[in-house]
Amino acid sequence: MARQFIYHMQGLTKAYAGGKKVLENINLSFYPDAKIGVLGPNGSGKSTLLRIMAGLDKEFGGEAWLADGATVGYLPQEPQLDESKDVLGNVMEGVAKKKAVLDRYNELM
Repeated sequence: MARQFIYHMQGLTKAYAGGKKVLENINLSFYPDAKIGVLGPNGSGKSTLLRIMAGLDKEFGGEAWLADGATVGYLPQEPQLDESKDVLGNVMEGVAKKKAVLDRYNELM
């Protein structure tokens, strides 16, 4: 019995506004349980490739498909910040629970 690919891309191309190509003619196939790494310099299309694989970006040329019953998880590299807050406000939001515990501890001491 031949092994079936869990993920496949063929001739995948992605361009942004202004015609800037980020990915061009990408061909990939993965077997189940494959361990992969995506390496490259900043702006080379790594995140774009992963967003396409996760099904978050559907605007591209070529084909990309995931085997029936398979799933892809995607964790963005950049946190989603509250644009209404400054840097300190966003940081304080991230540590609010720990700060509350520390404040309570200091009250009791």
